[in-house]
Amino acid sequence: MLWAECKVLDTVRGRRRPRGAARKLSCSFWFLLLFGAGGLVLFIHLQDLSDMVQQQGPGVKFSGMTRQTREELCSHQESDVAAAALVVRGVKHDEPSADNPVSPMQFPASEWNRAGPTPGSRVTKRHRKLLKTNPLVRSNSTSPWLSNTLPESWRRLTRIQEARRRLMKEVCAKYRSNISRTVTPHHVSRIYVEDHYKLLYCEVPKVGCSNWKRVLMVLSGIASSTRDIGHDAVHYGNHLKRLDSFDRQGIARRLDTYTKVLFVREPMERLVSAFRDKFESPNSYYHPVFGKPIISRYRVNASKSALRTGSGVTFQEFIRYLLDVHRPVGMDIHWEPVTQLCSPCLLDYDFIGKFETMEEDANFLLHRTGAPRNLTFPTFKDRNPKAARTSAHITQHYFTQLNASDRQRAYDFYYMDYLMFNYSKPFKDLY
Repeated sequence: MLWAECKVLDTVRGRRRPRGAARKLSCSFWFLLLFGAGGLVLFIHLQDLSDMVQQQGPGVKFSGMTRQTREELCSHQESDVAAAALVVRGVKHDEPSADNPVSPMQFPASEWNRAGPTPGSRVTKRHRKLLKTNPLVRSNSTSPWLSNTLPESWRRLTRIQEARRRLMKEVCAKYRSNISRTVTPHHVSRIYVEDHYKLLYCEVPKVGCSNWKRVLMVLSGIASSTRDIGHDAVHYGNHLKRLDSFDRQGIARRLDTYTKVLFVREPMERLVSAFRDKFESPNSYYHPVFGKPIISRYRVNASKSALRTGSGVTFQEFIRYLLDVHRPVGMDIHWEPVTQLCSPCLLDYDFIGKFETMEEDANFLLHRTGAPRNLTFPTFKDRNPKAARTSAHITQHYFTQLNASDRQRAYDFYYMDYLMFNYSKPFKDLY
């Protein structure tokens, strides 16, 4: 309508306009000018919306994702992991590639990463507004943790942490696109809370969890030294709070502002460690509760003594139970995959440590959180101190008792743990 009216006015005016006024701006020109200005405003608005979409974290549903088969995942695993973790063939695990430098980790990520854009990203109008109004963002520009005066070992560990978190986010975005973003008490039932130093630690059994609980108890003021805390006090004393004991507001606030910590271990090695601890040593819970139904289901001509006590479960029987879709007894946290136990795609952990570098990672984290300088991560063995720690060599010995099919199925069972935390295939015959 506006265009038509302008055309009519131009026609009428054209009849009355003297020749000397030919250079005056026409209504058509003004219309085009206004139309162009409106288009520019719309473009800027859409650009800001695009920036907001790109900043969404893991757990967001991404459209356009097609379901990939197991074979496709396997065929693309090495290239996906290398791109996400910034690790190339020939480079040591967890070390950033020289050709792909990793920006320093902003820690704790739960506060700093929300405050401003990640290093190297485009600064939008919304970011500039935050930089002007948020004092936390202004203070980060001079943070000592981003300084070149740090010891090289700390800068190296910072780069490793950033690489691990990037890999976790890449895997979550690619293979967990339909995960719910709603946090329920079940998702945080394995997370312990330390309010003074604002730590959330997800307990992964057989990954130094007993000693981590000791550390949390010292940080909470329950004990003065990790050496003073016995096994029963750690596991049965109920001295530490779990995150699911708080109301929804308390859970949400802590997840949003505390440092979320996760420690992982090579999956097969963790599995063998759990088997040795629970079935090869005397245990008043796992033998009757798990051993009896396992022996009854998978052992031919089982003796009355074995059926009565549940003792003597073999590793082959244990694996058959683990891989059975109709298990005679349910899953247990000691061999449940970390991706199921701690929900990393939903909770977005700020710090990912590894059992293989436990002491270095743990002490780095304690220093970063401002823990007392005399507090270091304990290295003593919590249970069966005389038994050798489960190693890669011991793990290989146990898995040679299995055929190739069972080894492959066990690897498939922990596939997401291997992929998300950058562990290599443990056996050459795996596909």
